[in-house]
Amino acid sequence: MSHITFKIANYKEYSAAIQGVRRSVFHIEQGVDPSLDLDGKDETADHILAYVENQPVGTVRVRYLDHQTAKIERLAVVSDFRGQGIGKRLMEEALNIAANQQINTVVIHAQDYVKSLYLKLGFFPEGELFEEAGIAHVKMIKLLKS
Repeated sequence: MSHITFKIANYKEYSAAIQGVRRSVFHIEQGVDPSLDLDGKDETADHILAYVENQPVGTVRVRYLDHQTAKIERLAVVSDFRGQGIGKRLMEEALNIAANQQINTVVIHAQDYVKSLYLKLGFFPEGELFEEAGIAHVKMIKLLKS
């Protein structure tokens, strides 16, 4: 496996890398309308980038809904680098960031076909499947503190 590094990334400084990964995965591969991805909330979120050989290959953001709840979203790993545990590591990093902010509850809208990743990370589904950006999703929650 290639050497993988993770970086907490300031959106203004790293927006090209973040958007490059998301464009590859969401816009091109999954056909998501860019206006649904570019929602104006990136500037206030914490971002993590995954690199292989100095190439950005994955990203995720943590957005704070209130002082007790965060939403982890926009998890994306470029197709050539899937199956190496990058998505799981990005999620673990995002959960650590949320925990360090004293967050109690983390919410995600998981694409249905990858919800097993989130189950392994301790999330549990809440509610029925719903469509978001033309893709089946399920709301999932993880409690960081009781």
